[in-house]
Amino acid sequence: MGGSSPCASCKLLRRRCAKNCIFAPYFPSDDPQRFAIVHKVFGASNVSKMLQEIPVHQRADAVSSLVYEANARIRDPVYGCVGAISYLQSQVSQLQMQLAMAQAEILSIKQQQQVTELVQNQEMILQQVDAVVDHEDDEKEKSSFVNFPNYNLSYLQQYFNFAASDATANVIQDPPIPKREFLWA
Repeated sequence: MGGSSPCASCKLLRRRCAKNCIFAPYFPSDDPQRFAIVHKVFGASNVSKMLQEIPVHQRADAVSSLVYEANARIRDPVYGCVGAISYLQSQVSQLQMQLAMAQAEILSIKQQQQVTELVQNQEMILQQVDAVVDHEDDEKEKSSFVNFPNYNLSYLQQYFNFAASDATANVIQDPPIPKREFLWA
């Protein structure tokens, strides 16, 4: 940078760092290993050409990408960062599959709970219906004990209505006989 200490690239290349050195803003002298890895994989002249073609506001991101790719190429010379990306994509796929299986299991459990609740509701309704039927059976037994057909309780009033002023009103009248229908006429 023309001042006291040259940038990491000029130090590694053993040259004088000019004021307009393209590497100086991105490879400071306190981190020489960063440029060394990029230089080993891509070469200084190639990196210089790439940085000159990129707009100034995007150069920091480009250098960050070059450093990442260079580190990946050192670890995996064949695939580089593509190997890391494919590994991460396979992990994402496995996790998505596990998530789908967990969601399916949750759905299955919810459906089982709904079926259980439905069965319990049906059992409760059947118990209520049985209670109503039992109550009606009790009423039938009471009415058959008193011998009143068709559950018509208006005839009970005639039995207990002794306070009428007319003598004919105290006469108990038989209920009308219901018509019987036959399937074969």
